[in-house]
Amino acid sequence: MAEPVNHTVVVRAGEHVALNVVAWAPLPGSAPSEPSFVLVHGLASNARTWDGVAAELARRGHAAYAVDLRGHGRSDKPEGGYDVATVAEDVCRLLDSLARSFGIGRPVLAGQSWGGNVVLEAAARCPGGVLAVVGVDGGTIHLAEEFPEWSQCATVLAPPPIAGMPAADFEHWLRSAHPDWPESGIRGTLANTELRPDGTVAPWLTRDRHMAILRGLWEHDPGTVYGRLSVPVLLVSARNDRDDHARAVTRDHRVAAAVAAMPRGTALWFDGTDHDIHAQRPAELAATLLDLAADLRAGD
Repeated sequence: MAEPVNHTVVVRAGEHVALNVVAWAPLPGSAPSEPSFVLVHGLASNARTWDGVAAELARRGHAAYAVDLRGHGRSDKPEGGYDVATVAEDVCRLLDSLARSFGIGRPVLAGQSWGGNVVLEAAARCPGGVLAVVGVDGGTIHLAEEFPEWSQCATVLAPPPIAGMPAADFEHWLRSAHPDWPESGIRGTLANTELRPDGTVAPWLTRDRHMAILRGLWEHDPGTVYGRLSVPVLLVSARNDRDDHARAVTRDHRVAAAVAAMPRGTALWFDGTDHDIHAQRPAELAATLLDLAADLRAGD
């Protein structure tokens, strides 16, 4: 398998916003298969959490492009523009650039958690650039339902203060918390932080920008998007025995209501899985994406 290649894609030239894209190509000498896949991470995450999924897609002959959204990873970190609509517009411009620079056709666009809301918003804004959309334990997040007041949401969901933690301690905590994750998921999640010269870590996403994104997500109502989605949408959601029963019932209802409101929506559940399905079970999620692509081809 060829190593992935990083590309810089300018999405807003006048505002000096460029995004880092990790591109995975099929095996050298093999004919690439359509469609390609564009993969979008969640809040405070990064493109490399998709490594396991992307590597499997490339092994099966499909190009995959994972992006660091603004403020994250190796991408530019402007002071503003962290609401869902602006980030979704970044994604639309990214899709246009990938089509022009790499000649890809309409891709399957997948996003995890907050990224799920972003990709659904993007698909509603630029439906001609997307073949299908996948929300990976995301796309239905409506924080204002759970937290009627922003102050409550900000208090409960503020990021943990990991800046200054020794890198070895952070890695030990991550491995202890997720003993069943493959190495790709662990390494990809470690890449959420930068390694400082003193051996400590700090999130690539600053606290101020994290809170701006959280506020934008709190203000975003995905229910206003569902009816505007003309392309197929698959919601892949996690279930776990550790889930709080009341919240699990609310989540199940939210997913069912979303699918019912979408012209071409379906749902699939991954039982016994963490929120980060793409990091924990990359091969199975890649197989799900490939099944969706096969179904789309069969329906042509």
